[in-house]
Amino acid sequence: MRIIYIHQYYLTPEQGGAIRSYHLSQGLTKVGVKVELITAHNKNQYIRRKDGEVIVHYLPVPYLSTYSTRQRVMAFYDFYKKAKRLIKELAKPDLFYISSTPLTTGWIGVWAKKKYGIPYVFEVRDLWPEAPVQVLKINNPFIRKFLYKMEAGIYREADKIVALSPGIQHYIKDLFPDKKIALIPNFSNNEFFNPNQKKWNGRDFDKQPLRIAYAGAIGKVNGLDNFLELAFVAQSLGKKWRFELMGSGNALSELKMKVSSLKLSNVIFVPFGDKNAVKAQLDKADFAYISFLPLKVLENSSPNKFFDALAMGLPVIVNFKGWIYNLIEIEKIGLFHPVEDHELLVENIEHLRKNLDQYYQMSRNSRRIAETKFDKNFIQEKLHAFLGLKK
Repeated sequence: MRIIYIHQYYLTPEQGGAIRSYHLSQGLTKVGVKVELITAHNKNQYIRRKDGEVIVHYLPVPYLSTYSTRQRVMAFYDFYKKAKRLIKELAKPDLFYISSTPLTTGWIGVWAKKKYGIPYVFEVRDLWPEAPVQVLKINNPFIRKFLYKMEAGIYREADKIVALSPGIQHYIKDLFPDKKIALIPNFSNNEFFNPNQKKWNGRDFDKQPLRIAYAGAIGKVNGLDNFLELAFVAQSLGKKWRFELMGSGNALSELKMKVSSLKLSNVIFVPFGDKNAVKAQLDKADFAYISFLPLKVLENSSPNKFFDALAMGLPVIVNFKGWIYNLIEIEKIGLFHPVEDHELLVENIEHLRKNLDQYYQMSRNSRRIAETKFDKNFIQEKLHAFLGLKK
């Protein structure tokens, strides 16, 4: 079987960031599938290379987190055009596997299905256009109608749909009740990420600074002002804690200015790094912080950093509701940060410092969930079964 896998923002472990497509495409080759992947990069020429058994086509479509909305739209459309042009030159696959975001990648599947009669599976990482409508507050009724119509058309034409969270699955199921939709979330790479055994065997929080780490995208959508406000309250209460921010994004400079204005000596900015750097950062942490703006659509997110933290056996702090919040409550793997009450979270953390058995139990619960619910191999096998592939 041949699959053309399309993801505009494909990344490798060496690059860091969201590497779901790297692992899923590599997993497909292990069951005998020939995979060619089409993506984009910021260089000015086309490049073809091999990542393991996967042939990767890099199209010259620049994209930066600092782009304006207009520049982003132009980059999305440019990738759509260049991907179509490349597909015409490649041997035709049995199936297209197309990952959002952006939603416009789905246009490629609709076009290929109509032109060549080849089915496509559409992977929905985030709800577009619902996310930009809520985040950017798009109120123009004509633009909104166009975006929702485009979304429905992509879902309608898809042979199957992969949803990364229960909320996304339910949303699409309401639109298309008869559509084949599988819940296949992000995963924990339990072979690469491992708990710090020294810390598990007895960490004295009173003698070493407690570390709360955020490692991921630093965009406006991540709502990391809450993280800094928590740091401010902790500092004002005399807590000798470290708040570590690792990553890059369009909100980074603004956050640095806020740290300076608030005179926060307990906030440390760590440069963006690959998966080895993320592992090293989480290895020193006592809690992993996961953050989003308080918007309903963002409760459906499936952030990689959450699953990395689980694999590291870290209790997780979240400042949003939704399926991850529910999982934390049910499985006892972390704490909730009510953004209107920073002092309450400080009290809850202090409670764990004084009741280390509870902290260590949260740590063990995190790793257990990573192994039993979200292991990388299990998620790969779930995708293979959904695509009808045999070992």
